[in-house]
Amino acid sequence: MRIEKRNLTWTLIPLFLAGVFCNTGKVIYQQPHICAVKGSSVIIPCSFNGLRVKVFRWVHAKSHLKGTVIYGSDFKSAPKRFRFNRDNRKNCSLKIHPVERKDAGKYTFRFTNNSKELRWSHQVGSTLKVVDLKVSVTNPDGNRATQEGDSLNLTCTHSCDGGSLSSAFTWFKNGEHINEGSILYLSNVSSENTGNYICSLKTHTGATSGAIYIDVEYGPKNTSVSISPSMEVDAGTNVSLICSSHANPPVENYTWFRVDVNFSKDVGHQSVFFPDDGGKYLCCATNKHGSQNSSVVVLQIKAYWTTLPRDVLIITAIAVLLIVIALIAIRRFHKASTTETDCEEEIQDCMENTDYVNWLSCDTNQSQEGHPSEGGAEVIYTTVYFNHRNTEQQMDFHIE
Repeated sequence: MRIEKRNLTWTLIPLFLAGVFCNTGKVIYQQPHICAVKGSSVIIPCSFNGLRVKVFRWVHAKSHLKGTVIYGSDFKSAPKRFRFNRDNRKNCSLKIHPVERKDAGKYTFRFTNNSKELRWSHQVGSTLKVVDLKVSVTNPDGNRATQEGDSLNLTCTHSCDGGSLSSAFTWFKNGEHINEGSILYLSNVSSENTGNYICSLKTHTGATSGAIYIDVEYGPKNTSVSISPSMEVDAGTNVSLICSSHANPPVENYTWFRVDVNFSKDVGHQSVFFPDDGGKYLCCATNKHGSQNSSVVVLQIKAYWTTLPRDVLIITAIAVLLIVIALIAIRRFHKASTTETDCEEEIQDCMENTDYVNWLSCDTNQSQEGHPSEGGAEVIYTTVYFNHRNTEQQMDFHIE
């Protein structure tokens, strides 16, 4: 009996001493299980009492793997995402910002006191769970593709709430803030509602969901025709008519019509049409949700003679003027040559028919008749002929 009491005493003594030690010095983890959203901030609360800490370390262990020291008072430089919140001697809390997926796991606080390292078992510590924000879409009209006029509900959730939707959220469309709340209501949607939607924690804008794309389908809109190079072109110019339209899904078929007074003629089935002549044209764009006609455009093609370039007209006018001047010069030259020829002929006639005078002189011994003159005087006889074309006159002169 005494032996049993003695064994019991020795058994209770270590337990008593351990209890005294635990009461006088221990580490307390206020939250054994912590949940955080990826991209947000989280604090792992920790406190201790009755201990004089010389060197401390925070250890992170993933699953059953060996723990890794992520922060320590003996680190030369502290990691950027981890901060030790030791605002007093009893606080050993650790802050993580921003939280990443790889941060999930168990965290324990270790320290050295009186040159002895006390390691707290893995049963002690706080376990961190990291989750994502998610957006779910509900279409009251069913699971078909979203069309104009439908209504959509977008809900932002994360598993840390346990489905209670207690967190505050902010909504963004294509990066721009549009609303707040856990549910975003889109009624009577149109093409303007097409885009990327995300939600984020209101208190941590860095904690965002993945983007969800809302694709609103609709029939052709704003169908129009453009003409290249212009609506009025010269004859022989290559002209193209281009049909454009906004549609989702894209336009599946284009139809070109030439519009006359009493009917319209189908002339093409491509988005670009090359007409052979002028006239009135329109195009019709079609997809699975409907079709739409463009307004009528008028293509005018100028007559060929009006399409000659200005330089060509100027050169032609100059050429015609030079030809006229040359003809005038040739005519005048020909006329001058004819006149000169006539004058030469007249001069020849004049020379042939010119009146002339024959002078005959007689010496003192013999007269014109071969007889000696009387009294020794010199007698000169001449005959003058005047021939004026058809008139011939003869005059005799006697000069003593």
